[in-house]
Amino acid sequence: MATDKINLGLQGETLAVFFLKKNGFNILETNFRTKFCEIDIIAKEDNTLCFIEVKTRTSLKKGLPKESVNPAKQKKIILGAQFYLKSCRLDNIRVRFDVVEIYVNTEKDSAPHIHIIKNAFWAV
Repeated sequence: MATDKINLGLQGETLAVFFLKKNGFNILETNFRTKFCEIDIIAKEDNTLCFIEVKTRTSLKKGLPKESVNPAKQKKIILGAQFYLKSCRLDNIRVRFDVVEIYVNTEKDSAPHIHIIKNAFWAV
């Protein structure tokens, strides 16, 4: 079961990178790891640095994918983003936290549904 979940996550992140590139994002990093967390994708859209969490689901029984990016997960992503900004010496840059939701219907032979939520949450 865990392997299936990992494979689904990797499939979702691959789909998200393709989707983001197609929509004008410049991918800078994938699976950026710190001791606090892992940030799925770091990209630039125009002059904005985007920290992107990807959530992939095959069923909506547990709710929408974005609903799993709870305040605790948001806090970890924000800490990881702060670490990234400091380690890259990036000051005075516009930052945004996005969530890419992916719904893969495994029962039907249909394309995945991909939706980006820009400014899904903020660092306070």
